[in-house]
Amino acid sequence: MDGKIKVVVADDQNISRGFFEMYVRAAVQYELVAGLRTAAEAVDFVDKHETDLLILDVMMQDGIDGLTAAELIKAKHPEIRIIIATSASETNWEEKAKAIGVESFWYKEYDEHGILEIMDRTMNGEHVYPGDAPKVQFGKVTRAELTDRELEVLRELTASLTNEEIAEKLHISVNTVKRHLQNIMDKTGFQSRLELAMNARSMGLVVSDRDRLTGSDEEE
Repeated sequence: MDGKIKVVVADDQNISRGFFEMYVRAAVQYELVAGLRTAAEAVDFVDKHETDLLILDVMMQDGIDGLTAAELIKAKHPEIRIIIATSASETNWEEKAKAIGVESFWYKEYDEHGILEIMDRTMNGEHVYPGDAPKVQFGKVTRAELTDRELEVLRELTASLTNEEIAEKLHISVNTVKRHLQNIMDKTGFQSRLELAMNARSMGLVVSDRDRLTGSDEEE
């Protein structure tokens, strides 16, 4: 095992974690040293065991989320290279990951590049982030056809905020919130704010910070 790149995987979904573990074990240059169910376990594990590369899911059902764990780990172990992985199509997390110092970001369902390629490039010193937003169908349009502001409004809507609460959080008027929601419904064909929120949330199109931090998203 000497000389191999030591890899830790943290993902609370058994199938997804098993997928990562299988690929790591099959690659001659990597050694799987741990497969963990929570991000909190990852924070504790890398404190005590030599780790070169950490693959972290974002949404976790038990304890802290992957982005919070990455920030804690980078503060103490900046030499550990991290790949953030997610089944959601939430692009807002990319900027958060970059700000933390995470090397790479991989969309499990949407990236055209395989995880081993991302791992190799990351260990070769690259910072690998998607060039484009995931091409996700949302009603009659794709995610790319919604504006950044519409996605912001939709993100807060999935957290069950009222129009007034969304307006206050985004520093816009209630009428502007209503206009954005109507525009989204016109584009997508969904008939109500409830239908919008349920579909966006179930498919991980956008995920509010509240849901990320509490692990209450259903997609992951």
